[in-house]
Amino acid sequence: METESMDCESSTRSIPNDNETYHFSSTKNHAGAAAAVVANIVGPTSTAAATSVYELLECPVCTFSMYPPIHQCHNGHTLCSTCKVRVHNRCPTCRQELGDIRCLALEKVAESLELPCKYYNLGCPEIFPYYSKLKHESLCNFRPYSCPYAGSECGVVGDIPFLVSHLRDDHKVDMHAGSTFNHRYVKSNPREVENATWMLTVFQCFGQYFCLHFEAFQLGMGPVYMAFLRFMGDEEEARSYSYSLEVGGSGRKLTWEGTPRSIRDSHRKVRDSNDGLIIQRNMALFFSGGDRKELKLRITGKIWKEQHSPDSGLCIPNLSS
Repeated sequence: METESMDCESSTRSIPNDNETYHFSSTKNHAGAAAAVVANIVGPTSTAAATSVYELLECPVCTFSMYPPIHQCHNGHTLCSTCKVRVHNRCPTCRQELGDIRCLALEKVAESLELPCKYYNLGCPEIFPYYSKLKHESLCNFRPYSCPYAGSECGVVGDIPFLVSHLRDDHKVDMHAGSTFNHRYVKSNPREVENATWMLTVFQCFGQYFCLHFEAFQLGMGPVYMAFLRFMGDEEEARSYSYSLEVGGSGRKLTWEGTPRSIRDSHRKVRDSNDGLIIQRNMALFFSGGDRKELKLRITGKIWKEQHSPDSGLCIPNLSS
């Protein structure tokens, strides 16, 4: 059974200053779109009522949906509790003092309302009571993913195909096909390390995308080198895959085997949990050989998909990409 492999040789490079933000417009929640979905659910005769109620529950300041406590002024204008503080207790519509009046009637109306998830246009078919909707949306499997690029505070969000194109075109990340890899890391002065010393490579195999991170950072009094894999998809699907990493030299080797983490977990969260191949500096220099004045690490690895045998219940690795 054949697997594709690659060999990429890299040296430490500076991180590009990429402050440009790309907006994934399909993730925005519009009252009209949501109301149209409600209309399809409850019937055409309720279209106007659904639209009207939904608009009433939209805060006039932040335009987000309001949740208890919903405040109102003496003239009946409403706004959310967060914006009440922001407007210094003054009604943004009539400029009257807000006081501490709750709009209990609107809160009660919201209680009886059922709405689709705001990621409906991304594929989520679920419908929830108004007050349960927010909790679901924070965990919805159809919510957009954050850019997995770790070298800058990139705020781009989107689906996986969008992010793959974004990584390739905007962050200039190396893309490779295949389930095996051979990665070489060279650093001229191994005694100097910064948290920004890192590399990212994206691999495509089994119809999925994986991010291989390799970086050097300070841990305690000395630098360490770490490699780990993240799956471009949800955690549940990530558990269907396994990977191994190996580094060695001078007749010795160090091996790591594990399950890739989903990109739902941030790069920092994975790194700080030490969930990957960690190489102490002395060990890295030993593997490099020579006079230890230059770091030369070769990391090999493979990705495979776990297949469950229906007869035995055992996992059988599938190495074909």
